[in-house]
Amino acid sequence: MPTIQELKSSLRLPVVGAPMFIVSTPELVIAQCTAGIVGAFPSLNARPAEALDEWLTRIDTALAEARAARPDEPIAPYAVNLIVHHTNDRLEHDLEACVRHRVPVVITSLREPSVVVDAVHGYGGLVLHDVTTLRHARKAIAAGVDGLILVCAGAGGHAGMLSPFALLQEVRAEFDGLLLLAGAIAHGEAVLAAEVMGADLAYVGTRFIATAEANAPDTYKRMLVEGAAEDIVYTSTFTGVPGNYLAPSIRAAGLDPDRLPGADKSAMNFADAGSALKDSKAWRDIWGAGQGLGAIRDVTPAGDVVATLDAEYRAARGAWRDRLAGDTVETARTRRA
Repeated sequence: MPTIQELKSSLRLPVVGAPMFIVSTPELVIAQCTAGIVGAFPSLNARPAEALDEWLTRIDTALAEARAARPDEPIAPYAVNLIVHHTNDRLEHDLEACVRHRVPVVITSLREPSVVVDAVHGYGGLVLHDVTTLRHARKAIAAGVDGLILVCAGAGGHAGMLSPFALLQEVRAEFDGLLLLAGAIAHGEAVLAAEVMGADLAYVGTRFIATAEANAPDTYKRMLVEGAAEDIVYTSTFTGVPGNYLAPSIRAAGLDPDRLPGADKSAMNFADAGSALKDSKAWRDIWGAGQGLGAIRDVTPAGDVVATLDAEYRAARGAWRDRLAGDTVETARTRRA
């Protein structure tokens, strides 16, 4: 099982592919990991529950074969997302499967995760927890998590409202563990910006929906390619928890994205992929996306997306070094004058 430092050093690029409901499958996870970033999927994507063992076995086998065939290349570990919420009646079953397979990284969401932390730490795995506020971060820190995923304004799906500049600064002041930043990160420059701000890793979801391996309808992928930040609607209507969704998918479901009713957490039901709609279900028909979709130009294999992100990231690092060097030279000239 990786330590935090081993996890970071195993990556081609400081990126974790966010687990996306319905969209993330073993094919996408394997493609992401073999391209050199952490791939992740929600355990609830494996249906029926018995399929989770099959999925984990498939991923374990594929990554072991990749490491044997390409020992000098970065093959990243994978992660499984567990929803720690009272409506998730699969939590115990799915956690037991993760323990049996010794899943390297477990991502927890929506409730204090101590029960998961104890089980995963028992075999040496890492636990990362989604948070949208400092209050949530403090609860997760008290539970003993190894890292926090700061889900900030602009992130796809269930997102917070805080600026990353605010939340990252406040959390880092109280936590020296692994910090991941989520929120409209879809370009290599944004990955570098997350590091400059003090995050260890960037959390990228929406850009991987428009990939060949993603389990998403072609119409969904086209909306991402054709869309922009102004096409994102932030609402609690569909699950009771505020999230970001594609306005065109809301219209296609017969709703007005400008006149959506609110909903509270009682509407949430992960056992049935909860929805406030009678004829359309959240995530299946109402599609989540982050504000960074403007960086998506076409639908490509996930490995190509990682390669592009890597090239963008390295170019941004080079440009930043040049800028810093230029500032140093200019400062020295000013002092001599």
